[in-house]
Parts: sequence; structure tokens; C-alpha cells
Amino acid sequence: MAILDDLADTLAREALELAEQLDDDRLIDEMARAIGESSPTTQEAFMTAVRIRRALGRGRAVMDRKRSTHALPPPEQGDSA
Repeated sequence: MAILDDLADTLAREALELAEQLDDDRLIDEMARAIGESSPTTQEAFMTAVRIRRALGRGRAVMDRKRSTHALPPPEQGDSA
């Protein structure tokens, strides 16, 4: 269900940003519990989006570290490779 994934991803992105701003590691779990009380399907979509965004962030950190180690410039805006 594309709309569910889109909505869950938007909420996950906002929640991760807020959790970082507040330095609150428990915010995501609290939100997941609240969502799950109404819709376990939506809860799973939200948590999947959170896991994907966290994994991508870790991957990007590795890539950025490698770039800086080898004194390579960041990719140009618009590169989609």
C-alpha cells in the first residue's frame, strides 16, 4: 500500500529528526506503541521506515568517512548513482 508507506516514512523522518533535537532515544518506541494501539499494520510500516532511515544514515556515515580519509569531495547535487 503505497500511501501507507509514504505516510509512515514522512512520520518516521519527522520523528527521527525530533528525537535527535530532543536527544530522546525513547521517542520512536513511544510513538510506535501509540500507533500500534490503533493499527499494528501502520506501526510496522512506521518501524520499517525508521529502520531503513537509520540504516541509510549509518551507510552514509561510512561513505563520508571513506571520502574524507581519501580527501575526496562530496558528490555533486543531482548525482543519483
